[in-house]
Amino acid sequence: MRRGLVHVLAWLLATGAAVTLSWWGVHTVMAGTAYDPPRALPVVGAGAPTTASATAPDPAAPHRPSRSHSASPSPSPSPTASVHRSAAPPATTAPSATASGEVKAYDTDGGHAVFELGAADATLVSATPGAGWSMQVWKTQTWIRVEFSRGTDRVSVFCTWHDGPPHVAIGTY
Repeated sequence: MRRGLVHVLAWLLATGAAVTLSWWGVHTVMAGTAYDPPRALPVVGAGAPTTASATAPDPAAPHRPSRSHSASPSPSPSPTASVHRSAAPPATTAPSATASGEVKAYDTDGGHAVFELGAADATLVSATPGAGWSMQVWKTQTWIRVEFSRGTDRVSVFCTWHDGPPHVAIGTY
């Protein structure tokens, strides 16, 4: 009995030392490595759903023209992008103004949304969920909504321009 315990103890000590040495070696190598931060996924126009993929688009895939936007009396939101990401969001730089409008960034607890605000409309430039958050985007002809969610927490960045210049509101619920 005692001999068996000595063997188990020796095995545990040797295994622990090997794991510790391996972890230290990998940690030392990885600590000196620089990685590019993950990039935000592009947001596609309304009516063309996309999903996040870790691979680049296939250049051999046939090109599909986008559907035309048709006005309806009561536009219903349709999700255009859904992203699940567990890594921290990428480092961002200060947005700059463009010839067609002013680019403004909005940071929330759930993520980061960037809009180009024109005189009579707006465009979603990018949206990146925070660590542990997911994201959904809805677009119509008069508003864009970006919703970040984690469990029961929701944060919405809502940009409207139906009755004047674009206005952005952030809501938590």
